Amino acid sequence: MTKKTVAVIFGGRSAEHDVSIITAHIPIIDSLTASGNFDVWPIYITKEGDWYADKVMNDLSFFKQSNYTDVLKGKKKVHLLFDNGLELILPGFPRWASPTGFSRERKVRIDVVFPAMHGTYGEDGSLMGLLRMAQVPFVGCDMAASAVAMDKAFTKQVLLAEGVPVVPFVWFTKSGYEKAQQSFLDKIAKLKYPLFVKPVHLGSSVGMTKVKDKKGLENAIEVAFHYDDKVLVEEGVENLTEVTLPIIGNETVEFAHVERPLNKSEFFDFNDKYLSGGKQGSGMHTQYSEIPATISEVQATQVRELGEKTYRTLGCTGIARVDFLIDNATQKVFVNEVNTLPGSLYVHNWKKKGVSGVELITKLVSLAEERFAAEQGLTHTFSSEILKRVSGSKVQ
Repeated sequence: MTKKTVAVIFGGRSAEHDVSIITAHIPIIDSLTASGNFDVWPIYITKEGDWYADKVMNDLSFFKQSNYTDVLKGKKKVHLLFDNGLELILPGFPRWASPTGFSRERKVRIDVVFPAMHGTYGEDGSLMGLLRMAQVPFVGCDMAASAVAMDKAFTKQVLLAEGVPVVPFVWFTKSGYEKAQQSFLDKIAKLKYPLFVKPVHLGSSVGMTKVKDKKGLENAIEVAFHYDDKVLVEEGVENLTEVTLPIIGNETVEFAHVERPLNKSEFFDFNDKYLSGGKQGSGMHTQYSEIPATISEVQATQVRELGEKTYRTLGCTGIARVDFLIDNATQKVFVNEVNTLPGSLYVHNWKKKGVSGVELITKLVSLAEERFAAEQGLTHTFSSEILKRVSGSKVQ
């Protein structure tokens, strides 16, 4: 059987760069390799935006070297051809270094791309737009869903318009805040403390601050603006149970278990997700959550219903994770945010559902091909007489 060639793209110019490296390897590259059905090409984008492709990077140990950035500088960058598909153009050796006295470029045709870039330029839809134009199947949400979900404020606006419950919030851009700071502070004053102040385009809780009173508000906003030019301020939920629901699928969706984070800090932060209590090298650790969450069946049903409505409202395909806030005093369930590239793809949860890492990754590749095939039936261009009829001066 001919193996499909899958490119895993990770790294990038993002605050979540290192998390992306972990996600790319655990579980994506490891599972693709373990299946024996794929020829895996790692495409790593440095923090400076340089692109490299070398199979030595299929091993996470490469990135554990203290000098791996220096090692990369000694390698040639990969070139990519986006022309009715995606091809990697791997530079040959210089003539003097080749045993035969010459060396040709090697081209590798990519069948499917597996994006593993969290945050800016990847998860925000930028990479998906590039892959759409290249006409290559890719795993996960498409450009539009990714762009909307990446903007926490826009996500809430869209969901609110569709009747999906979200907590009260205020958002503003840096330029708008600088011009009318007091006006936005007055809007925020109508919200109930505690508040959460977040950069709208970042995940892994980077740049997020919990504010208990007015005194810390402006400093929290300043911190958020350090990472983003748009900020969200929202009400916190007291008596809180936080749960999350991983979902996969296109037209038909499948749910993993409703999961409850067991964070030790005041909010579920980067350390809780990736470092606290985990085994070294295991990616997102397995001791931070309760699976399935100990909530009532009524609440679990509501979470699944709201999860599917959110998934479809945003136009998600492939995979996403929907996060929820449950107010234990009122029993209200709110959608908090949507993550179109969950760290580690929540393999730990799917395994408890009976889906192995290899099965999950293989399913996601199939879903990418399914969506791509469906899109081939759409017409994107048409012929017209406009160029013949347009008037204007002749080219001199």
